[in-house]
Amino acid sequence: MAANVRNLGIIAHVDHGKTTLVDAIFKQAGLFRVNESVSDRVMDSNDLERERGITILSKVASCIYGGVKINIVDTPGHADFGGEVERVLSMVDGVLLIVDACEGPMPQTRFVLKKAFENNLKVVCCVNKIDREGARPQEAYDKTIDLFIDLGADEEDLFFPVLYTSGAGGFARTSPDGEEQDMQALLEAIVKEIPEPKVTDEGPMQLQINNLDYSDYLGRIFGGKLLRGRCRVGDRCTIVGEGGKRGNFNVTKVWIYEGLKLKEVEVGEPGEIVMISGYDEVLIGDTVCDAQHVEVLPRIEVEPSTLTMNFYANNSPLAGKDGGKFLTIHKIRERLEKEEKVSVSLKLDRSAPADVVRAAARGEMQLSVLIETMRREGFEMAIARPEVIFREVDGKRHEPVEELTCEFDDEGMGDVMEELSRRKALITNMEPLGTGRSRVVATIPTRGLIGLRSVYLTMTRGTGIMASIFVGYEPYKGSIESRTNGSLISKDPGKITKYAYEDVQERGTFFYPVGTEVYGGMIIGANAREDDMVVNVTKVKAANNIRSANSENTVVLDTHRDFSLEQALAWLRDDELLEVTPKYLRFRKKLLDHSERRVAERRSPD
Repeated sequence: MAANVRNLGIIAHVDHGKTTLVDAIFKQAGLFRVNESVSDRVMDSNDLERERGITILSKVASCIYGGVKINIVDTPGHADFGGEVERVLSMVDGVLLIVDACEGPMPQTRFVLKKAFENNLKVVCCVNKIDREGARPQEAYDKTIDLFIDLGADEEDLFFPVLYTSGAGGFARTSPDGEEQDMQALLEAIVKEIPEPKVTDEGPMQLQINNLDYSDYLGRIFGGKLLRGRCRVGDRCTIVGEGGKRGNFNVTKVWIYEGLKLKEVEVGEPGEIVMISGYDEVLIGDTVCDAQHVEVLPRIEVEPSTLTMNFYANNSPLAGKDGGKFLTIHKIRERLEKEEKVSVSLKLDRSAPADVVRAAARGEMQLSVLIETMRREGFEMAIARPEVIFREVDGKRHEPVEELTCEFDDEGMGDVMEELSRRKALITNMEPLGTGRSRVVATIPTRGLIGLRSVYLTMTRGTGIMASIFVGYEPYKGSIESRTNGSLISKDPGKITKYAYEDVQERGTFFYPVGTEVYGGMIIGANAREDDMVVNVTKVKAANNIRSANSENTVVLDTHRDFSLEQALAWLRDDELLEVTPKYLRFRKKLLDHSERRVAERRSPD
């Protein structure tokens, strides 16, 4: 059976076209009927993935070509979801490395390729988007070879198969100026170059859990590549978890991937990616084996988390008024524990106080995606500003540092360099790209990356590209000023009036329009100065008998400033929280009462 199976991971930097290329492979392999209506990026089934245009969760699908079954695992390209990549690579036998013909290899390309080498995986390279304006396929190929050399590839690995592809155009060519108009060359390369699964047909069953799912009817569904033997419904198995913890169970169902769906079977064959059910307390990296032959596999190692974030129950005066269904800290903790079980890079701090859930993750995008998912499920919560995880090394404080790569139009050079300097970045390389654009590589503290993306896109007028990858811990770089504006804080509960808006807008920028319901201690805008200011935004104009025909129509109200979730998290200070509900994002002080806040400020060591 294993000879007729290929397990293939698709890896690349974010937005280099992995998921679109998978669509083209499936169409070529006849996975869809000729007249079947198929949405773009079929592997991005999650609503957030479609909205953001990125892959968040790795997913498995399969197709048949030339009598060979190809299991394809699509992986995220964003560094924050690197844990997904690491777990996937342990269940495939080769990878398809996608490199953008315009951008060439980027930081995440280095990360995923390094992981592929560590897992001794065969690499087939696709220089993708060759039909795009500004594509430089030969240059992208040359830079990919440089990357292989830089990562210490063997001489044999340098002669990797390469194809020139367009996921959107639906073709794969053996040379940049080839004439092929379909994906046949790529499918043939996969079958020929990707090795058969390294498995043992006979012997007691053994697999490592790389994939988790959940069914309301069957409970936890879990699986991975069947490394030895066969898996049958009714088999008695032992599962070995963290710290050697063991459990026994009977396999109740077995599935394999067929197309985009799971197909129930009686027997899973060696080399196949199978999913099974029958046990609930399961984590990524656990070993499942025959109960009579327990052999534990090494656990999957992932890069460490670099950020933590505190989740609180929403206790504001408007709690529960925006359609939230889950408001208590117990429900929030329960949901995050469920997420921890399926994510290898999210960890909860069990030593945190009872009224807070502290989660550690890879980056702010991973956390913002989780928060956005929870608010859509009906959760309400209050969230503190993300904090980096420090380490003590030889009695000195060290912090996580990342390698940042930026590409932007040359006219934005001054602003970008000034912002990077303010965030304690150290420039390691700068090169003109010859197209009126430049590339800058720098090492930057993870603290400096919080909120940088939105600022950077504004500076580069939306044309800038940035990506970062964790490189290790270095001595503390000094304080980074998060923001220069204080907060405008609502004095009383009520609704923002036009009269008050006119009066207060001279002091700063509003975050909400006239008519928005507010409460005491809620932050309604940014002060033009550094310090906080309590303002009355609910006051109404005193009634009198004197009328003015024009006075109330002459003042033009400034537009309020809207925030995305990532921007809102970056804007917070340490004494502030972001109130997240299914409908609204609200800024607030941790202490809503003004007098309590003044007492706390006086007691503060700063």
